[in-house]
Amino acid sequence: MSTILIVDDDTASCRTLQLHFRSLGHKTLMAHSIDDGLTRVRQTPPDLVVLDIRMPGRSGLDGLPDFKSACPGAGVIMITAFHDMESTIQAMQQGADDYIHKPIDIDELDCAVTRILTNADTSDDKVQTLSGKDDKPPAMVGRSRQMKEIFKTIGLVSDSPVTVLITGESGTGKELVARAIHRSGGRAAGPFVAVNCAALVETLLESDLFGHEKGAFTGAVSNQSGKFSLARGGTIFLDEIGEASPAIQAKLLRVLQEKEFTPLGAKKVEHTDARVIAATNIDIEESVKNGRFREDLYYRLQVVNIHLPPLRDRKDDLLDLVQTLLARINREMHCNISGLTMEVMECFQRYNWPGNIRELENILMKSAALCAGHTITMDLLPSALRCMDNRHTASTSRPLWQLSLEEIEAMHVLRVLNACNWHKGQACEILGVSRPRLRRMIQHHRLAPSESVDELFPGKYDMDALEQ
Repeated sequence: MSTILIVDDDTASCRTLQLHFRSLGHKTLMAHSIDDGLTRVRQTPPDLVVLDIRMPGRSGLDGLPDFKSACPGAGVIMITAFHDMESTIQAMQQGADDYIHKPIDIDELDCAVTRILTNADTSDDKVQTLSGKDDKPPAMVGRSRQMKEIFKTIGLVSDSPVTVLITGESGTGKELVARAIHRSGGRAAGPFVAVNCAALVETLLESDLFGHEKGAFTGAVSNQSGKFSLARGGTIFLDEIGEASPAIQAKLLRVLQEKEFTPLGAKKVEHTDARVIAATNIDIEESVKNGRFREDLYYRLQVVNIHLPPLRDRKDDLLDLVQTLLARINREMHCNISGLTMEVMECFQRYNWPGNIRELENILMKSAALCAGHTITMDLLPSALRCMDNRHTASTSRPLWQLSLEEIEAMHVLRVLNACNWHKGQACEILGVSRPRLRRMIQHHRLAPSESVDELFPGKYDMDALEQ
Protein backbone atom coordinates (compact mmCIF):
# COMPACT_ATOMS: atom_id res chain seq x y z
CA MET A 1 0.00 0.00 0.00
CA SER A 2 1.38 3.40 -1.02
CA THR A 3 0.93 6.72 0.78
CA ILE A 4 -0.30 9.64 -1.32
CA LEU A 5 -0.31 13.24 -0.07
CA ILE A 6 -2.85 15.57 -1.75
CA VAL A 7 -2.03 19.28 -1.44
CA ASP A 8 -4.87 21.47 -2.71
CA ASP A 9 -6.71 24.45 -1.20
CA ASP A 10 -9.96 23.16 -2.75
CA THR A 11 -11.44 20.93 -0.02
CA ALA A 12 -13.94 19.29 -2.40
CA SER A 13 -11.19 18.40 -4.88
CA CYS A 14 -9.04 17.00 -2.06
CA ARG A 15 -11.90 14.87 -0.76
CA THR A 16 -12.77 13.54 -4.23
CA LEU A 17 -9.18 12.49 -4.88
CA GLN A 18 -8.90 11.00 -1.40
CA LEU A 19 -11.96 8.80 -1.95
CA HIS A 20 -10.67 7.71 -5.35
CA PHE A 21 -7.19 6.79 -4.10
CA ARG A 22 -8.64 4.97 -1.10
CA SER A 23 -10.85 2.91 -3.42
CA LEU A 24 -7.64 1.80 -5.14
CA GLY A 25 -6.11 0.74 -1.81
CA HIS A 26 -3.79 3.68 -1.17
CA LYS A 27 -3.33 5.46 2.13
CA THR A 28 -4.07 9.18 1.67
CA LEU A 29 -3.14 12.38 3.48
CA MET A 30 -4.55 15.83 2.83
CA ALA A 31 -3.16 19.36 3.16
CA HIS A 32 -4.56 22.71 2.04
CA SER A 33 -1.36 24.77 1.84
CA ILE A 34 2.34 24.30 1.08
CA ASP A 35 3.38 24.74 4.72
CA ASP A 36 0.73 22.29 5.93
CA GLY A 37 1.86 19.82 3.29
CA LEU A 38 5.52 20.08 4.25
CA THR A 39 4.58 19.49 7.90
CA ARG A 40 2.74 16.31 6.94
CA VAL A 41 5.69 15.17 4.80
CA ARG A 42 8.01 15.44 7.80
CA GLN A 43 5.56 13.47 9.95
CA THR A 44 4.72 10.77 7.38
CA PRO A 45 6.93 10.65 4.26
CA PRO A 46 4.66 9.86 1.27
CA ASP A 47 5.41 7.82 -1.83
CA LEU A 48 3.65 10.35 -4.05
CA VAL A 49 2.60 14.01 -3.77
CA VAL A 50 -0.32 15.36 -5.81
CA LEU A 51 0.32 19.12 -5.76
CA ASP A 52 -1.98 21.89 -6.98
CA ILE A 53 -0.24 24.86 -8.61
CA ARG A 54 -2.53 27.80 -7.83
CA MET A 55 -3.09 28.22 -4.08
CA PRO A 56 -3.28 31.19 -1.70
CA GLY A 57 0.12 32.11 -0.34
CA ARG A 58 2.91 30.03 -1.83
CA SER A 59 2.06 28.37 -5.13
CA GLY A 60 2.69 24.75 -5.95
CA LEU A 61 5.59 25.76 -8.20
CA ASP A 62 7.15 27.71 -5.32
CA GLY A 63 6.75 24.76 -2.98
CA LEU A 64 7.84 22.01 -5.41
CA PRO A 65 11.60 22.32 -4.61
CA ASP A 66 10.81 22.04 -0.89
CA PHE A 67 8.81 18.85 -1.41
CA LYS A 68 11.58 17.37 -3.57
CA SER A 69 14.09 18.24 -0.84
CA ALA A 70 11.95 16.99 2.05
CA CYS A 71 11.07 13.66 0.39
CA PRO A 72 13.50 13.04 -2.50
CA GLY A 73 12.20 9.51 -3.01
CA ALA A 74 8.62 10.60 -3.64
CA GLY A 75 7.13 11.32 -7.03
CA VAL A 76 5.25 14.57 -7.65
CA ILE A 77 2.24 15.12 -9.92
CA MET A 78 1.34 18.78 -10.54
CA ILE A 79 -2.32 19.62 -11.17
CA THR A 80 -3.75 22.90 -12.44
CA ALA A 81 -6.81 24.44 -14.07
CA PHE A 82 -4.58 26.71 -16.19
CA HIS A 83 -3.28 25.71 -19.63
CA ASP A 84 0.04 27.49 -20.14
CA MET A 85 3.37 26.30 -21.43
CA GLU A 86 5.44 28.31 -18.93
CA SER A 87 4.07 26.47 -15.87
CA THR A 88 4.46 23.08 -17.56
CA ILE A 89 8.10 23.75 -18.46
CA GLN A 90 8.92 25.17 -15.04
CA ALA A 91 7.29 22.23 -13.25
CA MET A 92 9.20 19.67 -15.32
CA GLN A 93 12.47 21.58 -14.83
CA GLN A 94 11.99 21.52 -11.07
CA GLY A 95 11.59 17.75 -11.05
CA ALA A 96 7.85 17.10 -11.33
CA ASP A 97 7.08 13.63 -12.66
CA ASP A 98 3.88 14.61 -14.45
CA TYR A 99 1.55 17.54 -15.07
CA ILE A 100 -2.21 17.07 -15.30
CA HIS A 101 -4.89 19.63 -16.06
CA LYS A 102 -8.28 20.11 -14.41
CA PRO A 103 -10.90 18.85 -14.84
CA ILE A 104 -8.85 15.78 -14.08
CA ASP A 105 -9.14 12.80 -16.42
CA ILE A 106 -9.19 9.92 -13.91
CA ASP A 107 -7.76 7.48 -16.46
CA GLU A 108 -4.83 9.83 -17.14
CA LEU A 109 -4.27 10.33 -13.41
CA ASP A 110 -4.37 6.60 -12.69
CA CYS A 111 -1.85 5.91 -15.46
CA ALA A 112 0.50 8.58 -14.06
CA VAL A 113 0.16 7.28 -10.48
CA THR A 114 0.77 3.68 -11.53
CA ARG A 115 3.81 4.64 -13.62
CA ILE A 116 5.38 6.76 -10.88
CA LEU A 117 4.75 4.31 -8.04
CA THR A 118 5.94 1.37 -10.13
CA ASN A 119 9.05 3.08 -11.47
CA ALA A 120 9.97 5.41 -8.62
CA ASP A 121 12.95 7.56 -9.53
CA THR A 122 15.04 8.06 -6.41
CA SER A 123 17.96 9.82 -8.07
CA ASP A 124 18.77 13.49 -7.51
CA ASP A 125 19.73 14.08 -11.14
CA LYS A 126 16.90 16.42 -12.01
CA VAL A 127 16.74 19.46 -14.20
CA GLN A 128 17.16 22.53 -12.00
CA THR A 129 15.17 25.75 -11.97
CA LEU A 130 16.68 28.62 -13.92
CA SER A 131 16.84 32.00 -12.23
CA GLY A 132 17.57 35.55 -13.24
CA LYS A 133 15.99 35.20 -16.67
CA ASP A 134 14.10 38.09 -18.18
CA ASP A 135 13.34 36.26 -21.43
CA LYS A 136 10.13 34.32 -21.78
CA PRO A 137 9.57 31.30 -24.04
CA PRO A 138 7.98 32.04 -27.41
CA ALA A 139 4.22 31.87 -27.54
CA MET A 140 3.20 28.22 -27.82
CA VAL A 141 -0.27 27.16 -26.82
CA GLY A 142 -2.09 23.88 -26.61
CA ARG A 143 -4.30 21.90 -24.29
CA SER A 144 -4.34 18.66 -26.29
CA ARG A 145 -2.61 15.69 -24.74
CA GLN A 146 0.02 15.67 -27.49
CA MET A 147 1.03 19.26 -26.78
CA LYS A 148 1.11 18.71 -23.03
CA GLU A 149 3.61 15.90 -23.59
CA ILE A 150 5.69 18.15 -25.84
CA PHE A 151 5.74 20.89 -23.18
CA LYS A 152 6.93 18.32 -20.64
CA THR A 153 9.71 17.17 -22.96
CA ILE A 154 10.84 20.75 -23.55
CA GLY A 155 11.10 21.22 -19.80
CA LEU A 156 13.15 18.03 -19.42
CA VAL A 157 15.66 18.62 -22.23
CA SER A 158 16.06 22.43 -22.16
CA ASP A 159 19.06 22.35 -19.79
CA SER A 160 20.62 19.26 -21.37
CA PRO A 161 23.27 19.57 -24.13
CA VAL A 162 21.83 16.65 -26.15
CA THR A 163 20.86 17.17 -29.77
CA VAL A 164 17.13 17.26 -30.53
CA LEU A 165 15.42 16.32 -33.78
CA ILE A 166 12.01 17.93 -34.29
CA THR A 167 9.81 16.25 -36.88
CA GLY A 168 6.41 17.14 -38.27
CA GLU A 169 4.62 18.46 -41.31
CA SER A 170 5.37 21.89 -42.71
CA GLY A 171 3.68 24.66 -40.73
CA THR A 172 3.32 22.80 -37.43
CA GLY A 173 5.67 25.12 -35.50
CA LYS A 174 8.97 23.25 -35.37
CA GLU A 175 11.06 26.42 -35.03
CA LEU A 176 8.84 27.58 -32.17
CA VAL A 177 9.69 24.36 -30.31
CA ALA A 178 13.41 24.90 -30.99
CA ARG A 179 13.21 28.47 -29.68
CA ALA A 180 11.28 27.31 -26.62
CA ILE A 181 14.01 24.77 -25.80
CA HIS A 182 16.70 27.44 -26.23
CA ARG A 183 14.97 30.13 -24.20
CA SER A 184 13.97 27.77 -21.40
CA GLY A 185 17.50 26.48 -20.83
CA GLY A 186 20.85 27.63 -19.57
CA ARG A 187 21.84 28.91 -23.03
CA ALA A 188 19.05 31.50 -23.15
CA ALA A 189 21.53 34.35 -22.82
CA GLY A 190 23.44 33.04 -25.84
CA PRO A 191 22.51 33.42 -29.51
CA PHE A 192 19.86 31.40 -31.33
CA VAL A 193 21.04 30.99 -34.92
CA ALA A 194 18.68 29.48 -37.50
CA VAL A 195 19.83 27.99 -40.81
CA ASN A 196 17.52 26.76 -43.58
CA CYS A 197 19.41 23.86 -45.15
CA ALA A 198 17.07 23.79 -48.15
CA ALA A 199 17.41 27.48 -49.05
CA LEU A 200 21.02 27.48 -50.30
CA VAL A 201 23.03 25.45 -52.79
CA GLU A 202 25.69 23.17 -51.33
CA THR A 203 28.68 25.56 -51.68
CA LEU A 204 26.85 28.54 -50.22
CA LEU A 205 25.39 26.43 -47.40
CA GLU A 206 28.84 25.14 -46.47
CA SER A 207 30.16 28.70 -46.35
CA ASP A 208 27.11 29.82 -44.38
CA LEU A 209 27.55 27.06 -41.80
CA PHE A 210 31.31 26.99 -41.39
CA GLY A 211 32.51 30.35 -42.74
CA HIS A 212 35.28 31.01 -45.26
CA GLU A 213 38.65 32.71 -45.66
CA LYS A 214 39.30 35.54 -48.08
CA GLY A 215 39.92 34.13 -51.56
CA ALA A 216 38.44 30.70 -50.77
CA PHE A 217 36.22 31.03 -53.86
CA THR A 218 35.21 33.61 -56.42
CA GLY A 219 33.53 36.48 -54.61
CA ALA A 220 35.06 35.74 -51.20
CA VAL A 221 36.56 39.20 -50.76
CA SER A 222 36.92 38.97 -46.97
CA ASN A 223 36.92 36.52 -44.10
CA GLN A 224 33.46 35.53 -42.90
CA SER A 225 32.44 33.68 -39.77
CA GLY A 226 30.02 30.79 -40.19
CA LYS A 227 26.85 30.10 -38.24
CA PHE A 228 28.58 27.53 -36.01
CA SER A 229 31.02 30.25 -34.93
CA LEU A 230 28.21 32.75 -34.35
CA ALA A 231 26.25 30.20 -32.29
CA ARG A 232 29.00 29.63 -29.69
CA GLY A 233 27.47 29.66 -26.23
CA GLY A 234 24.00 29.28 -27.71
CA THR A 235 21.97 27.14 -30.08
CA ILE A 236 22.12 26.48 -33.81
CA PHE A 237 18.86 25.39 -35.42
CA LEU A 238 19.25 23.37 -38.62
CA ASP A 239 15.88 23.59 -40.35
CA GLU A 240 15.03 21.21 -43.22
CA ILE A 241 18.05 19.06 -42.32
CA GLY A 242 16.68 16.25 -44.51
CA GLU A 243 17.51 18.35 -47.61
CA ALA A 244 21.23 18.62 -46.82
CA SER A 245 23.60 17.12 -49.41
CA PRO A 246 25.81 14.08 -48.60
CA ALA A 247 28.90 16.34 -48.38
CA ILE A 248 27.21 18.68 -45.89
CA GLN A 249 25.94 15.69 -43.92
CA ALA A 250 29.51 14.37 -43.56
CA LYS A 251 30.77 17.73 -42.27
CA LEU A 252 27.84 18.04 -39.84
CA LEU A 253 28.60 14.59 -38.49
CA ARG A 254 32.15 15.67 -37.70
CA VAL A 255 30.90 18.78 -35.90
CA LEU A 256 28.55 16.67 -33.78
CA GLN A 257 31.24 14.09 -33.01
CA GLU A 258 34.30 16.27 -32.49
CA LYS A 259 32.81 19.75 -31.91
CA GLU A 260 35.18 21.11 -34.55
CA PHE A 261 35.07 22.32 -38.16
CA THR A 262 37.27 23.96 -40.78
CA PRO A 263 36.11 27.12 -42.64
CA LEU A 264 36.41 27.05 -46.43
CA GLY A 265 39.94 27.90 -47.51
CA ALA A 266 41.31 27.75 -43.95
CA LYS A 267 43.93 25.45 -42.51
CA LYS A 268 43.18 26.05 -38.85
CA VAL A 269 40.48 23.98 -37.17
CA GLU A 270 37.89 25.88 -35.13
CA HIS A 271 35.83 24.60 -32.22
CA THR A 272 32.23 25.20 -31.22
CA ASP A 273 30.12 24.44 -28.18
CA ALA A 274 26.83 25.32 -29.88
CA ARG A 275 23.88 23.10 -28.99
CA VAL A 276 22.39 21.57 -32.16
CA ILE A 277 18.65 21.31 -32.76
CA ALA A 278 17.48 20.06 -36.15
CA ALA A 279 14.10 19.82 -37.84
CA THR A 280 12.62 18.17 -40.90
CA ASN A 281 9.21 17.69 -42.50
CA ILE A 282 10.21 14.61 -44.48
CA ASP A 283 10.17 10.97 -43.37
CA ILE A 284 13.84 10.89 -42.47
CA GLU A 285 13.79 7.20 -41.54
CA GLU A 286 12.67 6.45 -45.08
CA SER A 287 15.51 8.65 -46.39
CA VAL A 288 17.97 6.61 -44.31
CA LYS A 289 16.60 3.37 -45.77
CA ASN A 290 16.88 4.77 -49.30
CA GLY A 291 20.45 5.94 -48.72
CA ARG A 292 19.62 9.65 -49.08
CA PHE A 293 20.48 10.44 -45.46
CA ARG A 294 23.39 9.13 -43.42
CA GLU A 295 22.32 6.67 -40.75
CA ASP A 296 25.11 7.69 -38.37
CA LEU A 297 24.13 11.37 -38.64
CA TYR A 298 20.48 10.47 -38.09
CA TYR A 299 21.27 8.75 -34.79
CA ARG A 300 23.51 11.64 -33.74
CA LEU A 301 20.71 14.11 -34.38
CA GLN A 302 17.80 12.29 -32.82
CA VAL A 303 19.13 11.68 -29.33
CA VAL A 304 15.78 13.16 -28.37
CA ASN A 305 12.97 13.22 -30.93
CA ILE A 306 10.01 15.59 -30.62
CA HIS A 307 7.23 14.93 -33.12
CA LEU A 308 4.75 17.74 -33.71
CA PRO A 309 1.30 16.42 -34.69
CA PRO A 310 -0.52 18.08 -37.59
CA LEU A 311 -3.28 20.52 -36.71
CA ARG A 312 -5.97 18.09 -37.94
CA ASP A 313 -4.93 15.73 -35.10
CA ARG A 314 -5.01 18.40 -32.39
CA LYS A 315 -8.30 20.19 -32.98
CA ASP A 316 -8.60 20.68 -29.20
CA ASP A 317 -5.97 23.41 -29.58
CA LEU A 318 -7.82 25.36 -32.28
CA LEU A 319 -9.52 27.87 -29.99
CA ASP A 320 -6.30 28.63 -28.10
CA LEU A 321 -4.40 28.99 -31.36
CA VAL A 322 -7.02 31.31 -32.84
CA GLN A 323 -6.97 33.53 -29.75
CA THR A 324 -3.17 33.68 -29.69
CA LEU A 325 -2.84 34.34 -33.42
CA LEU A 326 -5.55 37.01 -33.38
CA ALA A 327 -3.81 38.80 -30.50
CA ARG A 328 -0.59 38.84 -32.54
CA ILE A 329 -2.41 39.95 -35.71
CA ASN A 330 -4.15 42.77 -33.83
CA ARG A 331 -0.79 43.94 -32.51
CA GLU A 332 1.15 43.69 -35.78
CA MET A 333 -1.59 44.83 -38.18
CA HIS A 334 -3.10 47.43 -35.83
CA CYS A 335 -6.49 45.70 -36.03
CA ASN A 336 -9.16 45.34 -33.38
CA ILE A 337 -10.61 41.90 -34.08
CA SER A 338 -12.43 40.66 -30.99
CA GLY A 339 -13.33 37.19 -32.27
CA LEU A 340 -15.15 35.13 -34.86
CA THR A 341 -18.63 33.72 -35.26
CA MET A 342 -19.59 30.22 -34.11
CA GLU A 343 -20.20 29.33 -37.75
CA VAL A 344 -16.58 30.19 -38.59
CA MET A 345 -15.28 28.21 -35.62
CA GLU A 346 -17.36 25.19 -36.59
CA CYS A 347 -15.99 25.47 -40.13
CA PHE A 348 -12.46 25.56 -38.71
CA GLN A 349 -13.19 22.45 -36.64
CA ARG A 350 -14.33 20.53 -39.72
CA TYR A 351 -11.45 21.60 -41.96
CA ASN A 352 -8.39 19.33 -42.21
CA TRP A 353 -5.77 22.14 -42.36
CA PRO A 354 -3.26 20.69 -44.84
CA GLY A 355 -1.08 23.78 -44.26
CA ASN A 356 -1.36 23.42 -40.48
CA ILE A 357 -0.88 26.44 -38.19
CA ARG A 358 0.77 28.48 -40.93
CA GLU A 359 -2.40 28.11 -43.03
CA LEU A 360 -4.58 29.04 -40.05
CA GLU A 361 -2.52 32.18 -39.44
CA ASN A 362 -2.69 33.08 -43.13
CA ILE A 363 -6.49 32.76 -43.22
CA LEU A 364 -6.87 34.81 -40.03
CA MET A 365 -4.57 37.53 -41.42
CA LYS A 366 -6.51 37.74 -44.69
CA SER A 367 -9.83 37.82 -42.85
CA ALA A 368 -8.60 40.49 -40.43
CA ALA A 369 -7.36 42.65 -43.30
CA LEU A 370 -10.76 42.46 -45.02
CA CYS A 371 -12.86 42.80 -41.86
CA ALA A 372 -14.63 46.15 -41.55
CA GLY A 373 -15.91 45.41 -38.03
CA HIS A 374 -14.60 43.48 -35.06
CA THR A 375 -15.82 39.95 -35.85
CA ILE A 376 -14.62 37.52 -38.52
CA THR A 377 -17.62 36.08 -40.38
CA MET A 378 -18.04 33.32 -42.97
CA ASP A 379 -18.06 35.73 -45.92
CA LEU A 380 -14.49 36.75 -45.08
CA LEU A 381 -13.12 33.20 -45.39
CA PRO A 382 -11.48 32.01 -48.63
CA SER A 383 -13.93 30.54 -51.12
CA ALA A 384 -12.26 27.11 -50.93
CA LEU A 385 -12.99 26.96 -47.20
CA ARG A 386 -16.61 28.09 -47.65
CA CYS A 387 -17.14 25.52 -50.43
CA MET A 388 -15.69 22.80 -48.22
CA ASP A 389 -18.15 23.74 -45.49
CA ASN A 390 -21.09 23.56 -47.93
CA ARG A 391 -19.95 20.16 -49.18
CA HIS A 392 -19.77 18.90 -45.61
CA THR A 393 -23.28 20.11 -44.82
CA ALA A 394 -24.68 18.49 -47.95
CA SER A 395 -22.83 15.24 -47.43
CA THR A 396 -24.26 14.68 -43.93
CA SER A 397 -27.86 14.86 -45.12
CA ARG A 398 -28.03 11.36 -46.57
CA PRO A 399 -29.74 8.09 -45.70
CA LEU A 400 -28.32 5.78 -43.05
CA TRP A 401 -27.27 3.08 -45.52
CA GLN A 402 -24.85 5.57 -47.13
CA LEU A 403 -22.89 6.08 -43.90
CA SER A 404 -19.45 4.52 -43.64
CA LEU A 405 -18.60 1.94 -40.97
CA GLU A 406 -16.43 4.55 -39.27
CA GLU A 407 -19.34 7.01 -39.08
CA ILE A 408 -21.65 4.32 -37.73
CA GLU A 409 -19.07 3.41 -35.08
CA ALA A 410 -18.74 7.07 -34.03
CA MET A 411 -22.52 7.47 -33.78
CA HIS A 412 -22.95 4.25 -31.78
CA VAL A 413 -20.09 4.99 -29.36
CA LEU A 414 -21.39 8.52 -28.75
CA ARG A 415 -24.93 7.23 -28.22
CA VAL A 416 -23.70 4.68 -25.63
CA LEU A 417 -21.56 7.27 -23.82
CA ASN A 418 -24.44 9.72 -23.64
CA ALA A 419 -26.77 6.98 -22.36
CA CYS A 420 -24.24 6.22 -19.59
CA ASN A 421 -23.70 9.92 -18.79
CA TRP A 422 -20.12 9.38 -19.99
CA HIS A 423 -19.38 6.79 -17.31
CA LYS A 424 -16.54 5.08 -19.16
CA GLY A 425 -16.66 1.87 -17.11
CA GLN A 426 -20.32 1.25 -18.01
CA ALA A 427 -19.70 2.22 -21.62
CA CYS A 428 -16.84 -0.31 -21.85
CA GLU A 429 -19.12 -3.08 -20.58
CA ILE A 430 -21.84 -2.25 -23.10
CA LEU A 431 -19.45 -1.86 -26.04
CA GLY A 432 -17.30 -4.83 -25.01
CA VAL A 433 -14.02 -2.93 -25.26
CA SER A 434 -11.20 -2.07 -22.86
CA ARG A 435 -10.71 1.41 -21.40
CA PRO A 436 -7.61 2.13 -23.54
CA ARG A 437 -9.56 1.07 -26.64
CA LEU A 438 -12.49 3.34 -25.66
CA ARG A 439 -10.12 6.28 -25.11
CA ARG A 440 -8.61 5.73 -28.56
CA MET A 441 -12.08 5.64 -30.12
CA ILE A 442 -13.09 8.88 -28.38
CA GLN A 443 -9.85 10.53 -29.53
CA HIS A 444 -10.10 9.20 -33.08
CA HIS A 445 -13.69 10.35 -33.58
CA ARG A 446 -13.14 13.54 -31.53
CA LEU A 447 -16.20 12.89 -29.37
CA ALA A 448 -17.16 15.29 -26.56
CA PRO A 449 -19.65 15.05 -23.66
CA SER A 450 -21.56 18.10 -24.89
CA GLU A 451 -22.29 16.56 -28.30
CA SER A 452 -25.38 14.72 -29.43
CA VAL A 453 -25.56 12.35 -32.40
CA ASP A 454 -27.53 14.96 -34.36
CA GLU A 455 -24.80 17.56 -33.71
CA LEU A 456 -22.06 15.17 -34.79
CA PHE A 457 -23.96 14.03 -37.90
CA PRO A 458 -26.62 16.58 -38.92
CA GLY A 459 -29.63 15.01 -40.58
CA LYS A 460 -32.36 12.60 -39.47
CA TYR A 461 -31.33 8.96 -39.29
CA ASP A 462 -33.20 5.91 -38.07
CA MET A 463 -30.83 5.07 -35.21
CA ASP A 464 -32.77 1.91 -34.37
CA ALA A 465 -31.55 0.49 -37.68
CA LEU A 466 -28.08 0.31 -36.20
CA GLU A 467 -29.29 -2.25 -33.67
CA GLN A 468 -31.23 -4.50 -36.03
